[in-house]
Amino acid sequence: MRKLIVLTFITLDGVMQAPGGPEEDPTGGFKYGGWVAGYFDDFLGKVMDKQMGHPFDLLLGRKTYEIFAAHWPYVKTNEDPIAAGINNAKKYVASKTLKKLDWSNSELIKGEIAEEVKRLKEQDGPEIQVHGSGNLIQTLLKHDLVDELWLKIFPITLGRGKRLFAEGTIPGGFKLLESEISPSGVIVASYARAGEVKTGSFALEPPTEVELARRKRLKEEE
Repeated sequence: MRKLIVLTFITLDGVMQAPGGPEEDPTGGFKYGGWVAGYFDDFLGKVMDKQMGHPFDLLLGRKTYEIFAAHWPYVKTNEDPIAAGINNAKKYVASKTLKKLDWSNSELIKGEIAEEVKRLKEQDGPEIQVHGSGNLIQTLLKHDLVDELWLKIFPITLGRGKRLFAEGTIPGGFKLLESEISPSGVIVASYARAGEVKTGSFALEPPTEVELARRKRLKEEE
């Protein structure tokens, strides 16, 4: 079974909305579009090259697909390895409104999303990467379909906006695969799904009757 990996830019308070520009997604009156720009550097560029410099398929929601389709086909792939990876990738699109996909090598997912994604994961092929697509990610998290999270955590808080871990999130454990920090303070951390949430308690155990009797005896002897 091939892995499904979510690659996301997020803020310290978990916002993932419109990292690339003001017009990317102003839904809900969001005013901070483009919050990645002040922190993106060669370090992060190399991270993205590494994470997208091998064969992969793409799974995208409608809005992200339209943003990508309006940009990446027009970038020269011989000059940009990320553009080459995205343009060459098989692109699966989850949408209830789109009827036709003009971007080459794109396929509209028909039917119930969770079941179709399970089917895709069972097929032979490269890893499936999810970029943007906040609403779609909630469905994937709800059905426990995300195998790994490749996060870039930016040192800002926005207070409002669409969040990576929102209404679709279920309790789950993850393990850290690798981490590093950019010169501008961005934490690059990759996690893999790792079973259920582990719980416990730091509360002291109540004393036994024998212990209570011992304490009473010591107190009487003082």
